Amino acid sequence: MLPTETLDTLFKTARSHKGWLNKDITSDQIHQIYDLLKFAPTSGNCCPARFTFIRSTEAKNRIKPSLDEGNIDKTMQAPSVVIISYDTKFYESLPILSPHNDAKSFYEGKDKIIKNTAEFNSALQGAYFMMAARSVGLDCCPMLGFNKETLNQEFFPDNKNKAIFICGIGYGDDSKLRPRAPRLDFEEACNII
Repeated sequence: MLPTETLDTLFKTARSHKGWLNKDITSDQIHQIYDLLKFAPTSGNCCPARFTFIRSTEAKNRIKPSLDEGNIDKTMQAPSVVIISYDTKFYESLPILSPHNDAKSFYEGKDKIIKNTAEFNSALQGAYFMMAARSVGLDCCPMLGFNKETLNQEFFPDNKNKAIFICGIGYGDDSKLRPRAPRLDFEEACNII
């Protein structure tokens, strides 16, 4: 079992931050995040997620028109905002990622399977991304409040990638947190059969 302090960092005391300290994150931290999350499992090791790290004011101004009003400030103030998207041609990497079978043939020409697999596994990799970011000492703010079509046109005009969600990362400002909302008890959310 991991130490209590580690579990607190990853789960128990971790929060979704909407306010940020004026403290930059490093390129080394960004690389550390990916170097951790890339080892987490996806179905058939398909690894469809792609991560676009937006750090400059110019790039943040490009994402701003796609944001819902309630997400503008927390996005623009975050040291980095990450677009978690999926590669619509992820299966082209399967001869490398899954060399023990002909996995590429499972997907070629099967649009519904491609989309379902890519969306599910990219969301899963997005969750791994947040755990990895917390592991390197950063806070997160996952968001769905944006226009995917507008964002995709701006950042992925070739239609090769499709956004799943965005996530602010940096050092959260604890003074801007509300009290933690309740969670369901085990009996309310789980069954043992």
